[in-house]
Amino acid sequence: MALLPEHLLTGYRQFIEGRYLQETERYRSLARDGQAPDTMVIACCDSRAAPETIFGAAPGELFVVRNVANLVPPYTPDGEFHGTSAALEFAVQALKVKHIVVMGHGRCGGIKAALAEDSEPLSPGDFIGKWMSLVEPVARQVGASELMTDGEKQTALERISIRLSITNLRSFPCVSILEGKGRLTLHGAWFDISTGELWAMDPETGDFQRPLVDVDVNETRPDSDLPAT
Repeated sequence: MALLPEHLLTGYRQFIEGRYLQETERYRSLARDGQAPDTMVIACCDSRAAPETIFGAAPGELFVVRNVANLVPPYTPDGEFHGTSAALEFAVQALKVKHIVVMGHGRCGGIKAALAEDSEPLSPGDFIGKWMSLVEPVARQVGASELMTDGEKQTALERISIRLSITNLRSFPCVSILEGKGRLTLHGAWFDISTGELWAMDPETGDFQRPLVDVDVNETRPDSDLPAT
């Protein structure tokens, strides 16, 4: 039996013969001096929405924590296990990041589950159900709307949950204090898997705007009639 799946070993060979070979000194510097990213990204664990890929990040540039539906729980120092809160604490207190980005995405399975009526737990522990209860109140409100299609409801809740996570970020004293001093900035972003568009949240209004860069994603698609730029 192979120690790792063959496709992972193939990918590793490509990495070690490609990117690592090209950036050997950077990796060695990171190993010697440690990491010093100025940006933390809280993203979904969905395999289609990897922040390092979307932002074209080099090794050591992003401190990333991923969970189901890119949620941030409220500050709850109750002695229980809190993976996202622990990563946040390390990023802010130890790494002293300057930016925190909560990045959601389209077609999120966690958000879809939150909107589903009478969905059955995947296991007796119902870990996903308990986790998604963080957005249950707004999920009920969005789900009850008779004016939106199912797709519109999902996109709406995906974006509302980003705003909710940013609100919960501010419940952490270390975040609110540093934001108040102008040493930490909070951002919201939403990535459309289908089109590749990245939308950003306006910090004043909460609205999402697109795109952030002067790129026509239609021109970069393989099936476009126009040449890629």
